[in-house]
Amino acid sequence: MLEFVYCIPLEAKMELVCLDLEGVLIPEMWVAFAEAVGIPELKRTTRNEPDYDRLMRFRLEILKQHGLGLREIERVVATLEPLPGAKTFLDGLRERYQVIILSDTFQELARPLMRQLGWPTLFCHNLVVAPDGTITGYRLRMKDQKREAVKRFKELNFRVVAAGDSYNDTTMLAEADAGILFRAPQVVVEAFPQFPLVPEAYSELRAAIDDAFARIAQERQEAAAR
Repeated sequence: MLEFVYCIPLEAKMELVCLDLEGVLIPEMWVAFAEAVGIPELKRTTRNEPDYDRLMRFRLEILKQHGLGLREIERVVATLEPLPGAKTFLDGLRERYQVIILSDTFQELARPLMRQLGWPTLFCHNLVVAPDGTITGYRLRMKDQKREAVKRFKELNFRVVAAGDSYNDTTMLAEADAGILFRAPQVVVEAFPQFPLVPEAYSELRAAIDDAFARIAQERQEAAAR
């Protein structure tokens, strides 16, 4: 009896794109909620706060002060749509590459927008919610999950290009084979000049991703030839 074993050659391309979610594919949900309920303090995001734990503790305290919970946030999130052009960009990217979204958002908030994006793979966190809908805390998948995920993907022999817009994306960008800032605020651009910036268009981001993978492949070929 003959046995056939299919082996992927080591030189086969294994290219993975890791994307942030809010600000890259969908609106900033906390900003939308802040505008809907008239609480400008909740507009603070990872685009201007480097310490994620401090940011979340601040958000939960504001919610507590105003008697707001998950139900109120869900009602606002249900009205949101992906950013213009985001789904077309994501669909095109998934035709060519493996794509995983690495986000510091929460499963409880992201589902309506994930449905509109065609259910791409999303790694994120979970909220701790009381029976009355009060958000009492949050559970991280793991500390610095974006960087740790990219690190593990590379150990699986994936070539990784990552794109994001905020402080909490920068460790992911640094760990990837190539990192790209997309629509990032000036304060983040100035703090991390080592990452190329795509200021606006999805077409330019796609070109930057394609160019990054081509450059990575070329560098590996040159290294192997030495």
